[in-house]
Formats: sequence, C-alpha cells, structure tokens
Amino acid sequence: MDWISSLLLATVRLAIPLLLISLAELYGQRAGMVNIGLEGLAAIGALVGFLACYITGSNWLGLLCGALAGLLVNMIYAFSTVTLCADHTVYGMAINIFAPALASFIYRVVFGTGSDLKQITTMPSIAIPGLKDIPVIGPLLFDQSPMVYLTFVLVVFTAVFFRRTRAGLSYKAVGEHPKAAATLGINVIGVKYIACSICGALAGIGGAYLTTCYSSTYTDGIVAGRGFIALAAVIFGRWSAGGILLACLFFGFCDALQIRLQVSGIGIPYQFFQMIPYVATVIVLSVIGTRQTGPRANGQPYRKEQR
Repeated sequence: MDWISSLLLATVRLAIPLLLISLAELYGQRAGMVNIGLEGLAAIGALVGFLACYITGSNWLGLLCGALAGLLVNMIYAFSTVTLCADHTVYGMAINIFAPALASFIYRVVFGTGSDLKQITTMPSIAIPGLKDIPVIGPLLFDQSPMVYLTFVLVVFTAVFFRRTRAGLSYKAVGEHPKAAATLGINVIGVKYIACSICGALAGIGGAYLTTCYSSTYTDGIVAGRGFIALAAVIFGRWSAGGILLACLFFGFCDALQIRLQVSGIGIPYQFFQMIPYVATVIVLSVIGTRQTGPRANGQPYRKEQR
C-alpha cells in the first residue's frame, strides 16, 4: 500500500510541470500557433528560475524569472512567425536548439565548468488542515506545494475561459478562422502575440518548477523531453483543459512508474524503464493522434493584406 501511495504521490508531482507546459501549448494552438519549441522554453526557464532562487533564496521569484525568460525567448518565435510569417516548425526547432545551449552556457559562465553541484531549497508543501487527513486522496491533493494547487486552479480557469467567456471564444476564433475573426473586429495579430506571451511564460514556469519545486538543482537535460510529451498531451487531451489534465496525469504516472521500477532492484537495465514515458507517447500518438485535428488555422501564416 505504501508503494502504491508513493507512486500516486509521485504521479501528481511529475504531472505538474508537464501540465504547465501542455497548457502553454494549448494557449498557443488555440490562437493558431503551433510551437514545438516547448523543450527549449522550459530549459531556459529551468536555468533562470534556478539562478534567481539561488541568488535571492526566493522560490516565487525564481518562478517569476523563469516565466519572464520563457516569454522573452518565445518572442523570437513570435516575431518570426507572426510578423514575418515564417514557418512555425522551423523556428520552433530553432528554439529547441538555441535555448538549452544558452542555458548550459549561462550556467557554466556563472558557476564554472568544474564547480560542485549547486543546490537550493525547494518550495515547501502546504497541508490543508482536515482535508490532508483523508485516506489516500488527502496526501495526494491536499499536502502539496502551492504550485500544485495553483496549477489545478489554472486548469479550471482555462476550461472556463475557452468555454464560457466571450474573450475565450474570440481567442479561439483566431485559431479557427483568422480572416473571419478579423472581419468581426478582432485584432488577430495582437491575439497571436498574446498567445505567444502566455505560451512562453507558462512553459518557462514549467521548467522553473523542475528546479525550484521538484528538484533542488539544475542539470543539463533536466526537462528530459517533457516539451515533446506535452505536444502529445495536447493531442491526447483533444485541445481541452480537462482532457490535457487527464493526459498529463497518465504521462506523469508513466514517469513515476519508471522511477520506481529503477530502484526496485528487478535486475533489468535502467535504460529499459526510462523508455516507458516515451513509448507511451508514441503509442498515444499512433492510436489517437491520427484521429484528432486541432484548430483549423494551426501553423498557417496570417497576412492582413489577404483578408
């Protein structure tokens, strides 16, 4: 029972950074912006968040700086794809190459190449009195880091925003038919830039969560493919906040399971267990991905003169 409880607890904690990065992609794609550069945005967010927390001792400031770093780097993608109408995939991959390399370079400039591993104090958990004592569910949902609570609140807000608000419907119209949205007076270019800003900030927070709330240090490759798994989670979740939450919990479970199996002493090479989240991603895309289609204008350049 303790093994199962620890597995479920790890599932929730590992699902949070993936959920933040997936929501980042959701806000982008709902405005027609297919950003595959999430891995790079999370990597630079992880490094900047760690540095800010290391220097100031504030986890919250680390998360804020991670968000700003992700936002600023994503403006390269935004300017190239929205203003210059460049290919989304090309510039997304450029971010994936540029941002992790920049993060690694900055870390070595600040701490040196042969320095000891630097560590910070992770954000402490906050238990909700009464609710935390509920068997099984209590420790899972009501004895967590504040960022876990805020992320679940963000899921609810996102679901309500896109389904129940006029602003959310206008936002989605840009991703479905930008030319029609423009005729209704919606500032398509402005919405796309807002989408890129939200996407960059949330992906940066997802990366910063890894270094300020989950782990206590920064290492190269700490994002570990979560940016690409997030793309699968958006498809798996059918571009809805609730569906993405379930998808991220599934992938978080796969990640937690492979960690538990590695330390179980089964005698199987650990590389085999490390494949589990990525194999699950491939299976999901193979079975479900071909049946799903996102917003109609996803990845398509918008030129005002063609209205």
